[in-house]
Amino acid sequence: MNTQLANKVVLITGASGGIGAAIARQFAAEGAKLVLHGHSNRAALAKLQRELGHVESLAVRADLTREAEVKKLFAQAVKRFGRVDTFIANAGAWEVADVPLHKKSLRQWRFTMDGVLTSAFLCTREFFRVVAKQKRGNAVLIGSTAAVFGEAGHADYAAAKAAMAFGLTRSLKNELARLARHTKNYCGGRINCVCPGWTVVPRSEAKLGDAKTIRKVTATMALPKIARPDDIASAVVFLSSDALAGHITGQTLVVAGGMEGRTLWQPGEIDPGLA
Repeated sequence: MNTQLANKVVLITGASGGIGAAIARQFAAEGAKLVLHGHSNRAALAKLQRELGHVESLAVRADLTREAEVKKLFAQAVKRFGRVDTFIANAGAWEVADVPLHKKSLRQWRFTMDGVLTSAFLCTREFFRVVAKQKRGNAVLIGSTAAVFGEAGHADYAAAKAAMAFGLTRSLKNELARLARHTKNYCGGRINCVCPGWTVVPRSEAKLGDAKTIRKVTATMALPKIARPDDIASAVVFLSSDALAGHITGQTLVVAGGMEGRTLWQPGEIDPGLA
């Protein structure tokens, strides 16, 4: 099926990470032109750009919590390609260690909020300014199942992703549709959110290397498999295609094998006499 994404300009934040790189590869397979953002891992970003040498691309380093750097990122994209058709808000900070709220520092809370929510706000705002000029465009925000089910030990991350997946996505669908209006030949501006569950990426390798953790998280899934980055990327490409998803906006799609939540207690932790 033709996605009609060939020659579309796609800006992906956090492109050097596991999910971000998979998203870039799938857009490249569709013939899109890519703006690949990275922050600290310059080597991985350069390697990805070399790998995708068959498509036109621009690699840009930026701290997405800094307004000036976000403005520069989008300015460079527009200068190179003349437009940005699709924006993928994939970058985000996640603390690997479980830190319960009563032990969580204000510094960590602010770091996560800035890295996840503030960066999404700054980037999406700049993208909307581009859309206001070109009158076309769509976006996909990358949330998390933590937004849907919560995640003990990661309340900061869950709260930030929930804001993206629900409040932000559902509010911005109405704003974007006014900036890029529906016409006879155009579906109109669209924004959606994809919420991955546990996915095999470098930052989750430590936890997913533990058989007990794998059993615990897959026990909540109808399809008991840990996602791979391509599972997420396929959903993102679908939602980015006006040809395939032209009447879909303001939606939050969970890609997690039919997850229903998380098991809270292991059998040995429950006293049947008190149940």
